Amino acid sequence: MEKGCKLVVVACNTATTNAISHLRKNYRIPFIGIEPAIKPAALQSQSKTVGVLATKGTLSSGLFHSTSENHANGIKIVEQVGTGLVPLIEGAKVNSSETKVLLEKYLKPMLDAGMDHLVLGCTHYPYLIPVLKELLPEHIKIIDSGEAVARQTKVILNQNGLLNNSKTKGGHTFFTNTEVAILESFLNDCDTLLDISYMDF
Repeated sequence: MEKGCKLVVVACNTATTNAISHLRKNYRIPFIGIEPAIKPAALQSQSKTVGVLATKGTLSSGLFHSTSENHANGIKIVEQVGTGLVPLIEGAKVNSSETKVLLEKYLKPMLDAGMDHLVLGCTHYPYLIPVLKELLPEHIKIIDSGEAVARQTKVILNQNGLLNNSKTKGGHTFFTNTEVAILESFLNDCDTLLDISYMDF
């Protein structure tokens, strides 16, 4: 806020569950929360079975269960805690055999249950999408909430008169609480994403 930000995206399902109400109550700028994209998966599922790969904190939260109850009536939700995946991702081991073995283990019960949509319930997990596509049958759709969060961010900025009308392309500044080299490796993989212009924001 001291740097003049006009909106904060709490880009973590567990942090949203535990802190979003406090943040919105105690600060004046808008906060965008994030939660697993249960609703679109439930609406699109033909098999009426949806897998959710998430952290324990997210799956055990009241927010997750209320979202499931509100948007997944008649849908079987197969929950799977992704223990160990976040440290592997943060350790730049996305394509390691260890990661693939864990994913195969976690995907099996969801596949056995007949899921046709896999919801990624952790903001680290989109980095796993290329590996997941290798491991999953082609008909299974992978869903994360990134696009929905971007759309909601634009809506909130517009509602609050905060949209940037400048045609000048913005820049990016990154901060990390881990090794800089790891962050740089992720950013190098995301060059295409970083070239996307959000000038309306």
